[in-house]
Amino acid sequence: MSALRLLAEFPDRRILWLVGSEPAVYYIADHQAQGILVNAPAFDADLLTTLQAERQLRYIFLPSRRGALDIERWRSASGAEVLAFGAEAAAIEGTIDLVLDNKSRLTRTIDFLPMSGVTEGSCAMRLKNKPGAVFFGPALSPGQDGWPTLIFMPDDYSMENRLFGVLGIQDLAFEYAFTDDFDPDTTRFGPGAGAAVKAAVERALDD
Repeated sequence: MSALRLLAEFPDRRILWLVGSEPAVYYIADHQAQGILVNAPAFDADLLTTLQAERQLRYIFLPSRRGALDIERWRSASGAEVLAFGAEAAAIEGTIDLVLDNKSRLTRTIDFLPMSGVTEGSCAMRLKNKPGAVFFGPALSPGQDGWPTLIFMPDDYSMENRLFGVLGIQDLAFEYAFTDDFDPDTTRFGPGAGAAVKAAVERALDD
């Protein structure tokens, strides 16, 4: 049976991780938006029941095509709407209900940050209200110290786009950061992520 592990609890939401998922699957149990699944694993009816026990699954956010499995099965079983950035939507097998752009908002405190480069339409999701959290998807990866940073890969869609997107986070305020790579023993995600991630990215750009 799939297990969820609580990673962080804020006044208005809880953030959980699907144990063993790759890419990492997170569930945001939000007081206003209800349940937000970040990345979609292979469909599992028992997992859906577990998610619904936290909050009604209402949205499935896909940071990139890499975390998009069984979209239609998730949609039909839960009634959830699937979200992906415009440039990525065409590469995802299944229905995208809400095609995002750089002005999209899910609620007053949840918006989206285009960070294409790993794939053409990679996108991050930001929880703006304090303490603040960003789900970076594949745009960042844990570095040697465990904090998310910029790590270029041979199959990146565009190094230039990756740089442009990452530079945009330097002005963001957040205390927690989550990526597609998560190891409970080594990955660091917060609090304190904002300063640590920005410092890690600066070091990566200086190398």
